[in-house]
Amino acid sequence: MQTQLFIGGQFVPAANGETLASLNPHDNSVIAEVAMAGPADIDRAVAAAKAAFPKWSKLAAMERGRLLLKLADAIEANADRLARLESIDTGHPIRDTRNLDVPRTAATFRYFGGMADKFEGSVIPVEAGFLNYLTREPVGVVGQVVPWNFPLMFTSWKMAPALAAGNCVILKPAELTPLSSLAIAELMAEVGFPAGVVNILPGLGSVAGQSIAEHPEIGKVAFTGSTAVGRRIVQASSGNLKKVQLELGGKGANLVFGDADLDAVVQGSAFGIFHNQGQACIAASRMIVHEAVADELLEKFVALARSIKIGDPLDPSTEMGPLTSSQHRDRVLSYVDIAREQGGRVLTGGKTPDAAALASGCYVEPTIVAAKPEDRVSQEEVFGPFMTVATFRTDEEALAIANGTEYGLGAGLWTRDLQRAHLVARELHAGMVWVNCYKRVSPASPFGGVGASGYGREMGFEAMREYTQPKSVWVNVDAQIPAYFPR
Repeated sequence: MQTQLFIGGQFVPAANGETLASLNPHDNSVIAEVAMAGPADIDRAVAAAKAAFPKWSKLAAMERGRLLLKLADAIEANADRLARLESIDTGHPIRDTRNLDVPRTAATFRYFGGMADKFEGSVIPVEAGFLNYLTREPVGVVGQVVPWNFPLMFTSWKMAPALAAGNCVILKPAELTPLSSLAIAELMAEVGFPAGVVNILPGLGSVAGQSIAEHPEIGKVAFTGSTAVGRRIVQASSGNLKKVQLELGGKGANLVFGDADLDAVVQGSAFGIFHNQGQACIAASRMIVHEAVADELLEKFVALARSIKIGDPLDPSTEMGPLTSSQHRDRVLSYVDIAREQGGRVLTGGKTPDAAALASGCYVEPTIVAAKPEDRVSQEEVFGPFMTVATFRTDEEALAIANGTEYGLGAGLWTRDLQRAHLVARELHAGMVWVNCYKRVSPASPFGGVGASGYGREMGFEAMREYTQPKSVWVNVDAQIPAYFPR
């Protein structure tokens, strides 16, 4: 298990010697003491990345892709170790880290490994006598800040397109969950990434994250996390007007129309809100259901929520593990009191489990609350296994409720009416819409939001554009210079 900073191809202690305990949220035991980067370490990493950039950016794209493909193979070869590490550090059940997180991480590096030599420029038709072509050039040194809810997966989402495009990376994992990102650094060194191309520095957001956002020699910062922190990053980045890419909070609307397949809704919505204990920006946290089917749907959904097996994330039979920290558990539970104060009804959950074996961990039962669309629990991101329910009568009312928050990341709808599906998808204020499913992702499909959910896109060709700058080149092919000042 690596616990030190990864700078210039080596694992090194923090310059100030500071560490922070990484805790197992199952029982709050200490897993390891991890080095915490400060401004001096960020400077050191930027210097290493700047030194590596000229050679890395000029390396044949096929060779950059080959290293990413080798990394994908190494991740698959170490799948069990990575899955266990992710589970003990985050609380995510091992059945999910094995079947979703690790495979998705490998798939993302493999996708962009294949993309590296296929991201093309273009020729633009302009007036006769001139050739105008467009190239895409890497930004340079980019800073990346990943959150604590899917640290392994988000490390690949951030790094893979940046590296494929020819950039060098300074990546800061969340201080709560740094271990799987450091394990990826270890594998990158093993497969032959040149020193300085990737630097991974755990640290506090207010210290290391702030230094990355402000650093005058970092050309771009990409951040996934809360909207409040995203706003501070925009302000901090203004010193050198660096590019900023933000994937922020969400309050996912999940619309259920009267003709929907309710059994499919129950299964898809349960994954949408309870997968990873609801700790996902795209979680289906607001169910908006037609009043004609509300009672039948909620009876089925509450029954499923009460049947979910909560327990040790390393137990293969566990369906929902602990939240990632005790502070976050307490924050999620505080919203139960807020709901009740505003007249909400707790239909199930709303507390820690009764089992004595879980008492020392960061557990919260699957929680469903009937609340008004304007209530705080329907407007603010809870980021836990906490879903609100509201009803509607008309399609117009459903859309008004769905679009009635500041967020615009993901949204879903369930209907057998194809025309309605397309019309509602068009009107939803969201960067991603799922029809008769929820929370589907792919390395090939753009991921991101609008409004308070941020801007820019992860994944697909859009991600490669985010990590490159366009350059327009004009060539006079006629060898005739028009006389502008004829004599």
